[in-house]
Amino acid sequence: MLPLETFKKIIASTPLISIDLIVKNKLGQVLLGKRNNRPAKGFWFVPGGRILKDETFKKAYARLLNEELGILNKNKAVKFIGNYQHFYQDNFSTENFTTHYVVMAYEINFVGDISQLSQEQHNKYRWFELDQLLNDEKVHKHTKWYFQPNKQADKKIVIRS
Repeated sequence: MLPLETFKKIIASTPLISIDLIVKNKLGQVLLGKRNNRPAKGFWFVPGGRILKDETFKKAYARLLNEELGILNKNKAVKFIGNYQHFYQDNFSTENFTTHYVVMAYEINFVGDISQLSQEQHNKYRWFELDQLLNDEKVHKHTKWYFQPNKQADKKIVIRS
């Protein structure tokens, strides 16, 4: 774990890399949790988290499945949704600097008891119908982006000279 002041400097200076989990049940509903922490505190948001230093994508994905959903199966079937960028005007601390995430979004199916999920990042969980999610002002815009065609992810980045 980094010292707090070092971590603040990193967030104030660089983007963070993260994985978001678009979790669906067999009815096609989407699992959201009410955020405990900044940024996006108090909003409904998909589970996920940062990739740690020296952690491979595969290990980060397995860790987040376990920490966020209690799933130990590293090989759980997933669908890559795309890459997104999330910009926040605040950060985890009360100091005045922004947060920038580069997010890899994955869709997974979940069959489990949401009452047993971790309360560290989210204090409540519930299933949302897609139209309900898109129309609820307490669902964060970055979560809505995963379901809005006009906010398509960068699935392929083309650089022309």
